[in-house]
Amino acid sequence: MKRYVALGSSMAAGPGIAPRVDGSPRAAQRSARNYPHLVASALALDLVDVTYSGATTAHVLTDSQRGARPQIEALDGTETLVTVTIGGNDVGYVPLLFAASLPRWTRSVPLLGSRLRDLLDPEARERALTDVEAALVEVGRTVRSRAPQATVLFVDYLTLLPPAGPAPPLADSDVALGRRVAAALRRATAAAAEATGAGLVRAAEASVEHHAWSSQPWTTRPGLPVPGRPAPLHPNAQGMQAVADLIVGA
Repeated sequence: MKRYVALGSSMAAGPGIAPRVDGSPRAAQRSARNYPHLVASALALDLVDVTYSGATTAHVLTDSQRGARPQIEALDGTETLVTVTIGGNDVGYVPLLFAASLPRWTRSVPLLGSRLRDLLDPEARERALTDVEAALVEVGRTVRSRAPQATVLFVDYLTLLPPAGPAPPLADSDVALGRRVAAALRRATAAAAEATGAGLVRAAEASVEHHAWSSQPWTTRPGLPVPGRPAPLHPNAQGMQAVADLIVGA
């Protein structure tokens, strides 16, 4: 069988979408129904899924994550397909939305409060965004050098927030910040794909009408994690299937 390696963070891993991949690290929260598994099944590919919840570009390239080797080490040069969904944790995208969903008094709690305030600080998010495109370019270049025969596809993030209007319980200012970060991350991913000769799967664009507050959502709203259900502010099963269909089409 042809080899497919999936790299990325929780938006690819699929936390909470049952069942978890048998034998995978619990901290990875890697679903057997995430888009890598659905793509591998549809295209009859031999899947190596190293996606890991909480991963950053550094975890793809150089850093161990909870004992797991850097994801790039899964590539051996025989790949037919490599997909990459990464960058959101570099800029605090989902964490800022999670912070925005918490009661305002939590921003005054010692230690925790300073982290929440930083996540919701527009200037801090802009500083984080400054570096993410270069990091994504480095991911693309390294993947292409290690897997020269593969089709390499950057897969951007499903849309979480409505394109306009409120997104309760989030404050309007926090929603606006979330939209800015999402748009900048989308642009950085597209630029990295172009700069490295990789393909781009525009999951964000395809899911604009399927945001978490829509009538047919592909992602989930803020809330507390519930065992056996998709994690808050992450893809649901319908979202994973939609992304898989986009990749198969590409």
